Amino acid sequence: MKSKNIILKVENISKQYRLGTVGTGTISHDLNRWWHKIRGKEDPYLKVGESNDRSTKGESEYVWALQGISFEVGAGEVLGIIGKNGAGKSTLLKILSKVTAPTTGSIKLRGRMASLLEVGTGFNPELTGRENIYLNGAILGMTKNEITSKLEEIIEFSGCERYIDTPTKRYSSGMTVRLAFAVAAFLEPEILVVDEVLAVGDAEFQKKAIGKMQDISREGGRTVLFVSHNMAAVKSLCTSGIVLENGKVVHVSNAEEAVNFYLENQNKRSEELKDRSDREGNQYLKFNSIEIENSKGNNVNQVFVGEKINIKLRFERNVDFDLSKLILSVIIYDLHENIMCSFPSDEMNCKFENITNNEIILKIPFLGLRANNYSISLYSYFETTKKENAIDIINNAYSFEILTEDFYNSGKLLRNYNCAFLEASFE
Repeated sequence: MKSKNIILKVENISKQYRLGTVGTGTISHDLNRWWHKIRGKEDPYLKVGESNDRSTKGESEYVWALQGISFEVGAGEVLGIIGKNGAGKSTLLKILSKVTAPTTGSIKLRGRMASLLEVGTGFNPELTGRENIYLNGAILGMTKNEITSKLEEIIEFSGCERYIDTPTKRYSSGMTVRLAFAVAAFLEPEILVVDEVLAVGDAEFQKKAIGKMQDISREGGRTVLFVSHNMAAVKSLCTSGIVLENGKVVHVSNAEEAVNFYLENQNKRSEELKDRSDREGNQYLKFNSIEIENSKGNNVNQVFVGEKINIKLRFERNVDFDLSKLILSVIIYDLHENIMCSFPSDEMNCKFENITNNEIILKIPFLGLRANNYSISLYSYFETTKKENAIDIINNAYSFEILTEDFYNSGKLLRNYNCAFLEASFE
């Protein structure tokens, strides 16, 4: 990418916080920091602190929410920012939007930036929807005439026409985010920053919003920074992606490669089952681990609708018995404990013979379930499925997520609800 096309350049951005307090927390620390500053010295507390791993208890009272973030974004590019909760995504967007200042580093940008960070950000709840449109437009640097020329489009897109002259404090969170997105998108900023806030809207509005972001980037040539846990949306909308982990950039590439990197690293270790005490059966055989392998051969806990997967089970034998008499059922449940599909080895006429590596693999060539969260339970028996013949039964042995996808190549993501679906077409 040529430098003249760069619209946003982030150089070595870091953000440090002191846990539990505002500022440094003590007069001595504040004085020390002030004394170093007036002498032109570096802040002494920049040299201390731990990375932002929220899952562990650290030794330092300082934490780096972001550390050494650098990247460039070109005009018309849609950048997806991916990472687990606590990775630093929202902190980064707040710094880019000038809601908070970085501890170190610099940001260079050309043009106006509009941000959708949290529901209702920048809205005055006492003002009506119409008045908030003018207020937000003014904040973005638009003239009154420019705002007026776009007013009807904004109101129509938001779907809030009936309530546009009602104070926004009476809006639902969904209505508020609809109006806020419409303002940000239609007032034509050079850079649009969108956090996970769109998840507040319903499925119909999310599709409209994603379609609008595609339009403004492809046709309008404007830049979008997009944070979402919807990997299918990131793949379809974004042209490039960065992956954050514990406040650091761990991967930069095109959007599809970034999504694959993120999914592959979500489940680097198999789910440990050997220490589960809430199991039933005589334990002739005991399942130790379960993994899901996606179509690329990587162990993950998030897969796409219609993808080919393998469910890999490893076990240990406590009693020497004829494995050909083993009956194994792998059952997938939805969040409401409804059985979505089951794979019983006896009905499939499968006999487990000649197993030398204590591993069983269930191959599913087409995962015909819609996007949602699911769990896997394991039921194993000796010869018959009578309760007294149970070997090892583990409920909720593994949890995984199926991500929505443009499966039918229609330009539309599949809706999210619990049911199976088949490969089909209308004629």
